Amino acid sequence: MGVTVRIPTQLRSLTQGEGTVLAEGESVRDLLKDLEKNFPGMNERLIDDSGDLRRFINVFVGQEDIRFLNGLDTQIGREEEVSIVPAIAGG
Repeated sequence: MGVTVRIPTQLRSLTQGEGTVLAEGESVRDLLKDLEKNFPGMNERLIDDSGDLRRFINVFVGQEDIRFLNGLDTQIGREEEVSIVPAIAGG
């Protein structure tokens, strides 16, 4: 059994409308590779040309933003839930 990943509405067209999916990986980087394998097109929406997380995409492992942990190399426990959250900006 994989890790539960919460998918934002903007990416659900890639997951056949599913709001949560299962993916495998010991780190966020591995998890995102597995998502791309199962849902092609995910990487181009989440990862920039330099291989980093896009600026306006936030990823949380549990309640922790990976930017304040080890970034894409943040380790994921089997019981963790990962959330992909687009940043909201405006004025």
